[in-house]
This record gives sequence, C-alpha cells and structure tokens, in this order.
Amino acid sequence: MGGKTPQTFANHTRIDPLFHYVLLPLFALHFFASGWKVVRQPGVDTAWMLVVALAALVAVFKIRLYALRVQDRVIRLEERLRLSQLTPEPLRSRIDEFSEAQLVGLRFASDAEIPRLVEKTLAHKLSQADIKKAIAQWRPDYFRV
Repeated sequence: MGGKTPQTFANHTRIDPLFHYVLLPLFALHFFASGWKVVRQPGVDTAWMLVVALAALVAVFKIRLYALRVQDRVIRLEERLRLSQLTPEPLRSRIDEFSEAQLVGLRFASDAEIPRLVEKTLAHKLSQADIKKAIAQWRPDYFRV
C-alpha cells in the first residue's frame, strides 16, 4: 500500500489542493470582485469584466467535470469487464442493467464480495452511496482525481 491510509466509505473522497484551495477560490474571488466593481463603477468595461470572470469560473467547473466524466466512463468499462469475470452466469447476463453510478460505486468492492453485492444491488436497486455503505472489504482507488 506504500504508506497510504486505507480507504473507507468515510475517507474515500479526494480533495485536489491546487483545484479546491487555490484555483477555484481565486476564480470565485475574481468573479465576486468583478461584481463588486460593477456595482461601484457601473459601465460597459466593468460589466464586460464581470462577464469574462463568469465565463472563466464556468470554464474552471467544466474542465473539472469533464475530467471526472472521463474517469467515470473508464470506471464503467473496467467494472463491466471485472463483473463479467467475477460473477456467475445468471448475474453476468444482467451487467447492462447497472447504471453508471452503480458501477462507479461497485469499483470499491473486493473481488470476493462482488457476486453478493451485485445480486443485492440488482434486487434492491441500490444507489451509489448505498453500494459503498454495503461494502465490507474496501478495495481502494487512489487514482481518482
């Protein structure tokens, strides 16, 4: 494991310090400062700066969301392949019934508990959070951005 803290449901979310503590606050502060300037000094120039600040803030969020979306697609592919190898035939034929969110939740389950958790998820239509809470033996994912 290389000195990493074992992942659990309680600590599996990841903060990217440069994004969450530097980039996002700077762009948000710039947006609010531009809004304040429009109020204090109304004009075409200040209004345009507010529009540009809003566009930059939206771009920061979209760039982050695009990266997460690509990761979800890769996880979906990996988990479908993993489920096809670890589940018995009656369950294997139902892999396409899983939502992307369910597959993302299942990625943390150990190989040993996958068949039981797959069956439970299909029977009870568990949400991503419910799947994660039901995992007894956590399989860490340290690569999520």
